[in-house]
Amino acid sequence: MSVRTMMPQTGDPHAMQPAYAAGVPLGGARAAMIMIHGRGATAQSILELAPALLTSDVAYLAPQAAGGAWYPYGFMSPIAQNEPGISSGMRTIARLLSHVAAAGIPAERTFLLGFSQGACLASEFVARNAKRYGGLAVLSGGLIGPDDTPRDYAGSLGGTPVFLGCSDVDFHIPEARVRETGRVLDTLGGAVDLRIYPGMGHTVNDDEIAAVRTMLKPA
Repeated sequence: MSVRTMMPQTGDPHAMQPAYAAGVPLGGARAAMIMIHGRGATAQSILELAPALLTSDVAYLAPQAAGGAWYPYGFMSPIAQNEPGISSGMRTIARLLSHVAAAGIPAERTFLLGFSQGACLASEFVARNAKRYGGLAVLSGGLIGPDDTPRDYAGSLGGTPVFLGCSDVDFHIPEARVRETGRVLDTLGGAVDLRIYPGMGHTVNDDEIAAVRTMLKPA
């Protein structure tokens, strides 16, 4: 499936990349999940998580980043150095949310999940566009920008379930940034469940999958 809806634009490198689908078609879905892959990965690879979530009524959509990366440098680099990738990735998520909404699934039944670079992008998107979503799953990621980045985001998550999972020794994602992300999303009104896993690598574990599975269950 492709949801490409606009011509290529200068400064929007991800605009014409495809999005792929798994699960049930949007038209027959109870809920939708937008899944954001990590650096060097693919949309198809993040969709491989979908069968483990054991749903029969959820549509899964995964956009592809141009060149396999949403932005070129580490997520704690100065934001300007990672533009236009960050902003283009945000627009990609916004377009998919509009596509899902046009199919009749509101934000309250739309979930966002990301791993690594995709988790950073997803958490930053939700913080910048705070409202009630179905849920947010941040797997080995955190808010984007250096330590002194202002976090005065507007809006309210209105009780959106938020899951954050990461290793305490992840060589890409400092534990302190994961905890800061949890505090910020809590302040925005998210119902935050933060789990730090001792000694885990840069990966996704069974406990995280179970937490996302629970999040996806009908209320």
